[in-house]
Amino acid sequence: MAAETYTVPEGSARARADKALAQGFPGHSRTALQRAFDAGLVRLRGEPIKRDHAVVSGDVLEFALPEVVPTELKPVDIPLDVIFEDRHMLAINKASGMVVHPGAATGEDTLVHALLAHCAGSLSGIGGVERPGIVHRLDKETTGVIVVAKTDAAHRALADQFATRALKKEYVALVAGAPDRLSGMIDRAISRHPVHRHRMTVGEGGKPARTAWERAEAFGQMAALIRCQIFTGRTHQIRVHLKSIGFPILGDALYGWKPDPRMPLQPDRVMLHAEHLVLTHPMTGKELDLRAPLPKDFTRLIKALRKATAK
Repeated sequence: MAAETYTVPEGSARARADKALAQGFPGHSRTALQRAFDAGLVRLRGEPIKRDHAVVSGDVLEFALPEVVPTELKPVDIPLDVIFEDRHMLAINKASGMVVHPGAATGEDTLVHALLAHCAGSLSGIGGVERPGIVHRLDKETTGVIVVAKTDAAHRALADQFATRALKKEYVALVAGAPDRLSGMIDRAISRHPVHRHRMTVGEGGKPARTAWERAEAFGQMAALIRCQIFTGRTHQIRVHLKSIGFPILGDALYGWKPDPRMPLQPDRVMLHAEHLVLTHPMTGKELDLRAPLPKDFTRLIKALRKATAK
């Protein structure tokens, strides 16, 4: 990147160089500016300075950002169902079975691998690495809307919306049994299970978690279609919360679901779908209303349940 200059404004108080640059260039992430300091690319009067070097009004800083490093992951051409895309971000209707982020036990079939191929040439780098910016996740078997940043600036803005819960997230679930009430609010903290570390549980000492739910359709006492809005983003939140009120999600053996011989079809995955996400575009400020239609296995099971309970 070409070198840029920044003159500390007249009347500015004595400040650290990294804070002065961050204030002068809000479009650059703090991480990127820190990498510039660490690489010796920030100079004052021709000499490299450290992040904590004191600067005063009138000082002229010269700096350049390090080149974006290519990711070590290999792009893989995997079909994606794109709901929205521009040069800043995109929204995907994630398929069941796709892991979002690579890990120790994953292969080269994650969403990140697919995005590297789909976005080839359009990623400006997240945290100095040429990769898509994952700001939230969906479990492997959960389908539906997931948003991804293409730029560092978009990544920061989107991450801030998720952190401050300045958005609307709605899910659809098929559960075992049917609640007597039409709606309710689950306000119970969630924490890691003390024994089974791959599971979460409700109880004291966890992080606050709130889920509003409403019964959209009941299939006798066998099952129900539930719509959920979550106000927090805890791991397995909807799965844990619905289990806590006695209605585990169909197919979710981890949280208490067991096959029901009365069922016309047995689900082969956790029947949870991220149907609706409303957020603010990270760069334009316009509202984005993103929806993902129910997948075929969802609609097939709903039809089978309706037929079975109509007799």
